[in-house]
Amino acid sequence: MSDVLTFTFEFVRSPWAIASPLPTSAAACDVALAPLPAHGDPVVVELGAGAGATTACVQRRLGGRGRHIAVEVNPRLARVLENRFPDVEVVYADAGKALAGLAEHDVAVDLVFSTLPLSFAEDRSFLSAAGALLSPTGAFSQVQHSWTRPLPWAKEAERALRAAFEEVVVSRTVWRNAPPATITIARRPRY
Repeated sequence: MSDVLTFTFEFVRSPWAIASPLPTSAAACDVALAPLPAHGDPVVVELGAGAGATTACVQRRLGGRGRHIAVEVNPRLARVLENRFPDVEVVYADAGKALAGLAEHDVAVDLVFSTLPLSFAEDRSFLSAAGALLSPTGAFSQVQHSWTRPLPWAKEAERALRAAFEEVVVSRTVWRNAPPATITIARRPRY
């Protein structure tokens, strides 16, 4: 089964956990990965790695340098990631547990890249946990579907981001994503 079909199948099984029938596009990834340092050995934590569409984007951008940790709670998708990307550290856990584990090991992160369905999430405590891991110049990057932005729970999610970070910037709509998306870049976590 192809990675896209696997992802779509998992969406059908659990739409509130996956939130989209198709993986995030390369166009949306390019915007989301803009804060990634161009030099050195950056550390990237990818939350909600899915079947690997965004993982492939991160790997291209890293170009063999740095450290890439992909977090996926769905066991089927985590296995796809492990098979497809042997050089990526795949963590099978929810975002909160994975970030807590990284904090125990004092990992300083340059970019936390999330495709988690933030608008639908009941527990957004992972936002503060992600912020606590960031290096002084690090950023948190969140992909969100544009159609959800006017909805009450999406506004609540944006308030949660603004409560967790001092600087929150929302991109223009990325139309070359299905469905269209915006990317929120957050910096300077509030502790």
